[in-house]
Amino acid sequence: MRANRIRELWAAGKTAVNGWLGIPSPLAAEAMAQADWDSLTIDLQHGMVHFDTALGILQAISTTPIVPLARVPWNEPGIIMKMLDAGAYGIICPMVNSRAECERFVRACRYPPNGYRSFGPLRAAWYAGTADYWKHADRTVLTFAMIETAEALANLEEIVTTPGLDAVYVGPNDLALAIGETPAIDPTSERTLAEIRRIAAVAAKHGVVPGIHTGSPEGARRMFGLGYRFATILGDSALLVAAAKAAAAAAKGAGPTGAAGTYSGTY
Repeated sequence: MRANRIRELWAAGKTAVNGWLGIPSPLAAEAMAQADWDSLTIDLQHGMVHFDTALGILQAISTTPIVPLARVPWNEPGIIMKMLDAGAYGIICPMVNSRAECERFVRACRYPPNGYRSFGPLRAAWYAGTADYWKHADRTVLTFAMIETAEALANLEEIVTTPGLDAVYVGPNDLALAIGETPAIDPTSERTLAEIRRIAAVAAKHGVVPGIHTGSPEGARRMFGLGYRFATILGDSALLVAAAKAAAAAAKGAGPTGAAGTYSGTY
């Protein structure tokens, strides 16, 4: 079965840099895949992508060695299983607030007896390159629970000890809102940073990989320094807007504008 490169990086003690796809276009995804990302995540929650387009995006990513992941709109088994059957090698699930919710998410990603994922890995078997995909999927597919609410922060220890959970993923804007702070994709508030540090520490203590969304390469490196081992840098639309603004400003002699400084974000 095709290996999951993200698992291999983590097993080697390395970090992974993730790209983010919210533009509903396989061509835009294929363009993003020209960069040296370790993985690309299709955003079906806040991105403008629905399943029919996500299928084409998965096919576009498959032109490269980049690992395809998906953030689903909600903790709902139907779309989780459908994205896995389409060939996603990992699922990021938003708004996981409790151990019970995390168990429901993880089990939707695992075949019996480890879960209740229904059998039907059509494109997944083609992508994985094996007719016995089902034998290896539970050890290959990644599960990320998003930690971004006050309830999740209160239940963090219980969430990260969920059997079969591989990683947590921090949405810094929602996290900041949850604790009464101003949203910021690259936080500077010490209160928000304290929670970000705590999430990384608790996850690592239980053998779960901490991941996070960031607003810049500098932000990603900063999070790696805090113990995070998976970091996203902005998203396709934000990178496009930032590059376009910088190019137009430079041509007019106005100088470039910063990517993170012009980005509000919804992560």
